[in-house]
Amino acid sequence: MTDTTRKSLHRLESMGNAGMIDASRALIGANPAILQELGLTPARATELLGAQIDALESVGGTPSQLEAIVRAVGRPPLIVRGGKVEGTNNLSTDFPADIDVKIRRVEAKVASVGRIEFINHDYSWGGTGWVVDKRDDHLLIVTNRHVAKLVARRSFLGDGVFLFAPGAARYGARIDFLEEVDADPDPARLFDIEKFTYIAEDAAADIALARIALPADGAAFTPAPIERAATDAEHGETVAVIGYPAKDSLRNDPTQMANYFLNLYDVKRFSPGFLIEDGGMTILRHDCTTLGGNSGSPVISLDSGKAIGLHYAGTFGVGNSAVRISTLNALLDGATPTSVTGFEISQPERRDGSHDASHFDGREGYDPQFLQVAEVPLPKVPEAFGLSAPSDATQDRPFELRYQNFGVLYSGRFKTPIIAALNIDGAQTHPQKRGSDKWFADLRLPTEEQLKKEDYDHDEIDRGHLIRRAATNWGADDVQAKRSNDDSFHYTVAAPQHRAFNRSTAQWLGLENYIMTNVRTHGFRACVLTGPILTGDEPQLKDTGAVVPLKFFKVVTMLAEEDGSDGILRLHSTAYVLSQVEVIQQLLSDQNRIEAVGGFEFGEYKTFQVRIRDLEALSRLDFGPLRDADPLARCISKSESTGGDPRPVVEVESFANIVL
Repeated sequence: MTDTTRKSLHRLESMGNAGMIDASRALIGANPAILQELGLTPARATELLGAQIDALESVGGTPSQLEAIVRAVGRPPLIVRGGKVEGTNNLSTDFPADIDVKIRRVEAKVASVGRIEFINHDYSWGGTGWVVDKRDDHLLIVTNRHVAKLVARRSFLGDGVFLFAPGAARYGARIDFLEEVDADPDPARLFDIEKFTYIAEDAAADIALARIALPADGAAFTPAPIERAATDAEHGETVAVIGYPAKDSLRNDPTQMANYFLNLYDVKRFSPGFLIEDGGMTILRHDCTTLGGNSGSPVISLDSGKAIGLHYAGTFGVGNSAVRISTLNALLDGATPTSVTGFEISQPERRDGSHDASHFDGREGYDPQFLQVAEVPLPKVPEAFGLSAPSDATQDRPFELRYQNFGVLYSGRFKTPIIAALNIDGAQTHPQKRGSDKWFADLRLPTEEQLKKEDYDHDEIDRGHLIRRAATNWGADDVQAKRSNDDSFHYTVAAPQHRAFNRSTAQWLGLENYIMTNVRTHGFRACVLTGPILTGDEPQLKDTGAVVPLKFFKVVTMLAEEDGSDGILRLHSTAYVLSQVEVIQQLLSDQNRIEAVGGFEFGEYKTFQVRIRDLEALSRLDFGPLRDADPLARCISKSESTGGDPRPVVEVESFANIVL
């Protein structure tokens, strides 16, 4: 089997498990080689795929879904009785010694998980749901699309409309938060599903949202939302699935099922296990024991106590699958969930948020003394740039927006950062995975001085970090690194960028790493200053008053031991410009150099190394002591003193071109 076919089969299986019928059938049609290797006709392949997705035969009065037993031993579905999880002291040694303590910490969450029951339907119930959010006048329930679609259809608006049963009666749905072993029915725990507010399309993650009424104050029972993790979980985490497994002999070994369930089905179970291999951008794999009826169950990390996934499918003896929490978070924040389009998976983007001044308590911002031996001050900015003063400004930093590991000087006049100043400690790196983006307004400045998501809806305009997000990911621990990572997603840290800016930025993005590994640095520390070069010719961004910078600079400063200096450490500062060639042409023309006469083409963006003194002329910023720590300036001065005529600009076609 070819590697291409193997990957296609894996993708086909993933889409089939997720219920992405249309997308998976399209994949079959576009890849006939898959069918040839398998000896299948297109009709037979579609039939088999359809059988996997559509076979929802009634087993014990419930629909048999795709959930499965993964491990024959060591993954018991524990009984929940009276809101308590039983049997935690007798779990396999696969689990950590304190597994019973971990389970007790999350035990209260079982009350927020319920069984999705149907009205006027042949199936008495269809899956599991749980309280995922609280809104002003209702609670929001999450389950799977393939559960909701048993009684409702997706409208053109994306919400759900209840279908009609034979005989013209309309289907309906409820959620029962009890349905535990030996429990008598409790009307206080049974809620009508008013409507499905969202049902995913077939080519999207298997999610449906529903609303139930918020109980009145003093009600006997009010389920609480299960707290969701802010970021995706990692391979190997201890987890549990809470839901309602139903007898499913069609897709599970009857002996294993009998050993685990002892013929007790359709009641609430707590199934511990582990996250296993990464299933792709949208898929989270786990080995907890599930059966038909677990569709829509929460996957809860027993390490963090938070929901990290929405269970939807599984393959007997292989693994169970869940939608990642980042996809669910994005949907709840107003974004379209991750979906399959052709053969590419698009990443969701979340609704804008905001942070007030108290959110930034303890942030120290940029540290000019970070290199310890010598100061790297913020450049002096002319008054004409219109810097804005944040509400938490200090006397010695009247204009700095202080974040974790970096600071920003922001122009409310032009609605763009003028300086983004970052401290980097390569010895304390804690990389943070980038999930679905959520951007924030910084309420230390007036919101009318900042851009927002809607301002970036032009096809030609990107929203770009003025600092490398990954470069902020350092600190004494993961908490500090994540705080810095999250701080970088504020509109005050980004500038509108023409999409051409991103066409050739490989050398630009990797400058810090290259310099840190090729200069004899002191403690792998660096200070990086980045900003736009504003000339007054910039286009306006719609009617926002913001400008779209066409050129950007970066100054990287470190401590280095120079040759022959007997171990003395000195500042080492190099400057770079990212621009189309015309800015370099202008720079050389201003110096009456013949290179400016011809030979240039107005083309793609490129990275150039320039002298800091030349950057000052271009940017109108004053970099103070850094201009005297510039190796390119020293190299040019030395060449000129020997009668040479060195070019004051170096095109960075590769890192080997950089003058250090």
